[in-house]
Amino acid sequence: MSGRRESDPTDRVLDRCDELAFALAGVCDAAPSAHAAEVRAWIRQGRHGSMAWLEGRLEERLDPGVYLPGARSIICVADRYHDGGRDRIDRSGPPRGRVARYARGRDYHKVMKKRLATLARELERDHPEHRFQPCVDTAPLLEREHAMRAGLGLVGKNTLLIEPGVGSWMLLGAIVTTMPLRPTPPDGRRVDPCGTCTRCIDACPTDAITPFEVDARRCIAYTTIEHREEIDESVAERTEDWLFGCDLCQEVCPHGSRSRRRPAATVHPAYEARFESFDLLEVLGWSAEDALERLAGTAARRATVAMWRRNAIVCAVSAAREAPDEASVSHLIARIREIAADDSEDELVRTTAVRSLRSIERDGRA
Repeated sequence: MSGRRESDPTDRVLDRCDELAFALAGVCDAAPSAHAAEVRAWIRQGRHGSMAWLEGRLEERLDPGVYLPGARSIICVADRYHDGGRDRIDRSGPPRGRVARYARGRDYHKVMKKRLATLARELERDHPEHRFQPCVDTAPLLEREHAMRAGLGLVGKNTLLIEPGVGSWMLLGAIVTTMPLRPTPPDGRRVDPCGTCTRCIDACPTDAITPFEVDARRCIAYTTIEHREEIDESVAERTEDWLFGCDLCQEVCPHGSRSRRRPAATVHPAYEARFESFDLLEVLGWSAEDALERLAGTAARRATVAMWRRNAIVCAVSAAREAPDEASVSHLIARIREIAADDSEDELVRTTAVRSLRSIERDGRA
């Protein structure tokens, strides 16, 4: 890191972040959010859906000084989890459902938290008069806003942090500390990486995105990962083959295009994909033990087995729409009929099956 002053504690922290294999690192002050009014309005309008924890610790989320009294600085880091390459799923076989790229490798919560905890312990040893609190996205912290202020990237219209020329395939972590450190603000005055581009908005099949805001209730990532109940029909019918999460708004972003990407986009090896997709008929047969075995050690365990099976039924409707005469689709529909008729089935799975059958039959696909 040329130009760093050896005696500067901020430089030493950033050098250590390099050694811990974080792709990006920076520092900002622990100021309250500059967007508190917008966040409060988003919550008030119910756009967070059923994610009650966003509302429950809102004051901490809006002000790092409430989360960690006496907070002065935030060390922000990022891991790259994917290079943005296209999926190579074999679509000639039985219908499959895709998994969002961030969940295909090792669980980022554990991968990042372990290294952040290592750094925090080292800093506590060297600066016992200060506190250092490592955080991943389970902590009440607006990590994207702080990462932007620390110079890691710019928040785009899809609300994700984008590193211009590389894209948004990043996972964020932080250490909130009472230690004063030198901020590393972004270069220049640009705050919008998107300009007039609306590709993410145009690509979203459920119209969840408006400029710099996402309505979680219509976001496929939310409905397939966080929402514990039946998926609204207007969203379900546009979920396509997204079994767990969704990457569409990232796939179309020009910053993530390989033809335009600048070099140095190293993906952390822990996130090497263990899977990209699953056979939908297989998922419909999963037990809790099956799900645990196939998803062990990944963030894909966030959804319950009932949610995975619900999602598989939703994806099956799209498969029936695309290829209604294929034998594999017929097997899927037959399995959904069995689930719909089984009173001993999980209620979420059964009600989704009943509704999906109506949709399939209404469209003449069964």
